[in-house]
Amino acid sequence: MSPRIDLHTHSTASDGTDSPTDLVVAAAAAEIDVLAITDHDTTAGWREASAALPPGMTLVPGAELSCVSESGAGGANTAGRRISVHLLAYLFDPNAEGVVTEQRRLRAERRSRLRTMAERMAADGVPIDPDELLGALPADAPAGRPHLARALIDAGLASSVDEAFASYLGGGRGYYVPRSDTPVLRAIDMINDAGGVTVLAHPLAYSRGPTVSLATIAEMAAHGLTGIEVDHPNHDQPTREKLRALAAELDLLPTGSSDYHGTNKDIPLGAETTDPDVFADLVSRATGCGVVAGAAG
Repeated sequence: MSPRIDLHTHSTASDGTDSPTDLVVAAAAAEIDVLAITDHDTTAGWREASAALPPGMTLVPGAELSCVSESGAGGANTAGRRISVHLLAYLFDPNAEGVVTEQRRLRAERRSRLRTMAERMAADGVPIDPDELLGALPADAPAGRPHLARALIDAGLASSVDEAFASYLGGGRGYYVPRSDTPVLRAIDMINDAGGVTVLAHPLAYSRGPTVSLATIAEMAAHGLTGIEVDHPNHDQPTREKLRALAAELDLLPTGSSDYHGTNKDIPLGAETTDPDVFADLVSRATGCGVVAGAAG
């Protein structure tokens, strides 16, 4: 039977609800053979996830980088806008100077942003304690709106993360603070310099908001992008077919992944998977660090 390979998952090291250990346990229960841990802008979960691996499972160390593209967007009335882009980075050296410096900057910026949003809510009478919220997060974990969403759920002000975003945390709300993300071409360079490979996450997930244009994806490919995430829960079949054709045209590897977040999203591990030959090609191009195999016995 072909191995089941899920290359996009999150733990409590960023905005998932499973600890790195519990993520591995859940993956084993879902009969996942190869699991990538791709928390947002951090490698903090790598060590724990590696230690939890059962025999026969392989871990792919990775991260999902928060980026921005300034070179054009797809769809009406979006040309020239700064577009949020998520870049999956795999098998890079986590101690590379460029990676360490940028992740440190992002963590500091994220915490400042989350505190400002929490303080705005508290000043408006929303029962959120900024010190308690930030104090509950590990020092090396990136702070994001999902953490504030969980606090709103715990306070009884929302029944789900989606409702919290719609009612309190969206870009059109008075509590929102914009982020300062990494320019995507610079992020591709950074990961390439660290020996890693990059895959553009959910590139045409229109339900998430504006997406980059196909021309911009071509620009990323020319700059050293390795692949694009074709099979993703937010891509319908016509979108997948368009992306698969684009991958062939640009010589990009087409991957598939669940984008699992535990109970923060209603998507199971292994909902989408990557072809084993594509995965082998992806690994062969990386030199920064290797996959981790579960120890026998």
